Amino acid sequence: MAVSVFKMVGFFVGFFLIVGLVSSAKFDELFQPSWALDHFAYEGELLRLKLDNYSGAGFQSKSKYMFGKVTVQIKLVEGDSAGTVTAFYMSSEGPYHNEFDFEFLGNTTGEPYLVQTNVFVNGVGNKEQRLNLWFDPTKDFHSYSLLWNQRQVVFLVDETPIRLHTNMENKGIPFPKDQAMGVYSSIWNADDWATQGGRVKTDWSHAPFVASYKGFEIDACECPVSVAAVDNAKKCSSSGEKRYWWDEPTLSELNAHQSHQLLWVKANHMVYDYCSDTARFPVTPLECLHHSHRHH
Repeated sequence: MAVSVFKMVGFFVGFFLIVGLVSSAKFDELFQPSWALDHFAYEGELLRLKLDNYSGAGFQSKSKYMFGKVTVQIKLVEGDSAGTVTAFYMSSEGPYHNEFDFEFLGNTTGEPYLVQTNVFVNGVGNKEQRLNLWFDPTKDFHSYSLLWNQRQVVFLVDETPIRLHTNMENKGIPFPKDQAMGVYSSIWNADDWATQGGRVKTDWSHAPFVASYKGFEIDACECPVSVAAVDNAKKCSSSGEKRYWWDEPTLSELNAHQSHQLLWVKANHMVYDYCSDTARFPVTPLECLHHSHRHH
């Protein structure tokens, strides 16, 4: 009995040590501007990115990572944001890149912002889902996160899962697990497609369009550029004594509460799912067949 109590105490101490690593960092500790530095404004802990008819703006992480969790708190463009897209995503490089996308599609005043998510594996995307949110994302800061481990990629909004991409390599479906990824965000004009299929254009009389950021968190395995991909993959995998928190068995799939949350999001907030778009995909994509059967 004593042993199990001791183990429990050890677990909790270890757990708190692990949790303690998650701390909000200042923007410039983790990130750097990628383009249009004159469209960045720093106000204490806040960063504001500006889109006008000259330029948008973007930033990227200083390092690349393999597995872990990244979070940023964003307050999206207020008022008329039609035609604009604000994106937060992870991506590797090259023609066979992997990518996990949040794209926030602006709208005319009073109409809901849409969140489009997408997953690219080995350079192939075409896995869009779209949802509206259960709050107005322009009124306050909300957290947007990507959790990535060997078993799954989870998209989270205020810690509620809105999308799950499960490892189904056993079904012959490739899974992103061997390319280090950078973390990126940007705002740009995409009025050829962003709002109501491109019917509503950006109204530049309402510029500048401003997205605000704070609470930058990266709790992930950092991959030095100088190290070969195969060695980074080894370094970033749990083995023996070296345990990463994201490889704990409890994180290998959603728990029951999270599964219910995801079902709720799909039932109440999803407005488009590529899996059910038979016009685009007369043959249902393989991963859709398997995804839909879980938790039922």
